[in-house]
Amino acid sequence: MTAEPAPLDLGPQTRILARLADGVHEDRLADPTPCPGLAVRHLLGHLTGLAVAFRDAARKDLGPTTDTSPEASVPDIGPGWRERLAAALGELAEAWREPAAWTGTTRAGGIDLPGEAAGAVVADELVIHGWDLARATGQEYAPDPAALQAAYGLLFAAAQESDRDQGMFGPVVAVPDDAPLLDRAVGLSGRDPGWSRTA
Repeated sequence: MTAEPAPLDLGPQTRILARLADGVHEDRLADPTPCPGLAVRHLLGHLTGLAVAFRDAARKDLGPTTDTSPEASVPDIGPGWRERLAAALGELAEAWREPAAWTGTTRAGGIDLPGEAAGAVVADELVIHGWDLARATGQEYAPDPAALQAAYGLLFAAAQESDRDQGMFGPVVAVPDDAPLLDRAVGLSGRDPGWSRTA
């Protein structure tokens, strides 16, 4: 008898994100992003930290990486950040390929939650922050369709559970019902799909 496969392979989305990060020029690191108060370098630092945290959450290796709130400090990068981020994203995807990662209880950002919920949260983080990074650095972006669907489902449910004007990360930005799914997910995350670094 073989184990059921993991509900979602995060590998395609982590590879997309790694390619985006690799395309960031050093002179863009101080540029603004759609994340208020975070420059590109801080967004990259956040991505590295969340990749490590959710890797450990998948492994149920609970400790400092899973107990620390992302708001505890402003993340940043250092020398070799491209290699560290790419490695962390690869390890994240590998950890979530284990069916056991999606079961039981784990912790991320200091919050205990079911493994399946943590997997949906990390899919959302990867999709939305991929959009953030692409917009901030002027790159084309097409997320993995399965990860995008998971992200949209999480964001839509969160908006319904609170109220229609408040999403997981801030007030929902109204987007037409017939807009592309990515635009609708971005709006539900509290971002304006029309955001531009030159605006």
